[in-house]
Amino acid sequence: MSISDEKKYNKLIIILSIAIPIVVAALFGIKIPNVEPLTFLPPIYASINALTAIVLVTAFWAITNKKIKLHQRLMQFAILLSVVFLIMYVAYHMTSDSTKYGGEGVMKYVYYVILITHIIMSIVVIPFVLITYVRAITNNFEKHKKIARITFPLWLFVAVSGVVVFIMISPYY
Repeated sequence: MSISDEKKYNKLIIILSIAIPIVVAALFGIKIPNVEPLTFLPPIYASINALTAIVLVTAFWAITNKKIKLHQRLMQFAILLSVVFLIMYVAYHMTSDSTKYGGEGVMKYVYYVILITHIIMSIVVIPFVLITYVRAITNNFEKHKKIARITFPLWLFVAVSGVVVFIMISPYY
């Protein structure tokens, strides 16, 4: 694939970057009637976030040690984990009421700052991940490296902050 092939993906990247947050927000507001709440999912999808963080760090290690094939596989796995997370997250919220944070004082503000930042960055990271991936599969490695320097810390933040949010809210489930 060439750089011109990369341009073929631009419309798809734009569509997905807009559609994913809109669909998730829309589905978040839909409750499936007469369905058992999937209350077992939050620790599973929090674990998927933790695994994603580990995979991202391992992929970074792999590429810095010139283990390109391992890096590719790990990054594809990280994308798959993110998709699985998203499916479980939406399924949980379509069957269960949102859990309110029960902490008080400073911790309440800390929780909401982390939560809001996590949500915003989880939306912002979508086009970065997609562009970074497309630049890799189209062999545009110079541009891939440049954007990966931004994508990696953003994605890692989203994965880690998702775990922190879960840990902070888990006593209130």
